[in-house]
Amino acid sequence: MYSIGDDLLKQLGQERCFLASLRVRYFVEAAFLGTKYVGWQRQPNGLSVQEVIESSISTVLRNETQIVGCGRTDAGVHAQQYFFHFDAEEELPEGFMFKLNRFMPDDIAFYDVKLVDDDMHARFSAISRSYKYNLSLRKEPLRQHIAHEYRYPGELDFDLMNEAGEMLKERKEFKTFCKKGSDTPHYLCDVTEASWSCNQHSATFEISANRFLRGMVRLIVGMMLQVGRHQLSLAALRQALDDQVQLKKSESAPAHGLHLVEIRY
Repeated sequence: MYSIGDDLLKQLGQERCFLASLRVRYFVEAAFLGTKYVGWQRQPNGLSVQEVIESSISTVLRNETQIVGCGRTDAGVHAQQYFFHFDAEEELPEGFMFKLNRFMPDDIAFYDVKLVDDDMHARFSAISRSYKYNLSLRKEPLRQHIAHEYRYPGELDFDLMNEAGEMLKERKEFKTFCKKGSDTPHYLCDVTEASWSCNQHSATFEISANRFLRGMVRLIVGMMLQVGRHQLSLAALRQALDDQVQLKKSESAPAHGLHLVEIRY
């Protein structure tokens, strides 16, 4: 049976579609020092980077705005390059980036904002992600204030650690390095880089992949440290990867040495 209500519902649906078509999507490039945050994503147990940014954008635009990040980061992890997107109903006001940076604390910054197609997605459109993990290899009193490196004053076998890195590049499944409780539908990752470079007093681990599992990079760095201390053999590592089981003594490296450094689209 036809009724006037049917016309009203149809009209409301058309209006919603029309308003949605007017919305535009923006990509923002950002960076943050993660020391005092519980991670990127909103959490009930503390302040997140996402919460701070959403609050500031909503203030500048005078409209409640939700953002979508390119991925999660653990509490204490940093990002030299991070992207997020948000939708707006009109063009951004003049001086948007300047105003937004003024609202930000010193540990969060914005570098660029771009208008993109509405099907671009900060997380799902990314094709590659790269991380670095920084080690300081000796106790240095003048660097105690530096919050983005892990001070590890001990001897490590970096040649053996790089052999472990080559082994990772040969693999496709990484359940061995996935934190328990993950809801991932699969453990497939294409690791294209996994290597250490070092000088007399510092070392950096670089790893790139199309995607990473929950806690994966910190677990890999922890494994590397065990290999470097000769506490984990390459044979035992290979067996764990073959069986897709966690190591008998998994070690997650401290968060503050880890940096998200590049996202590619």
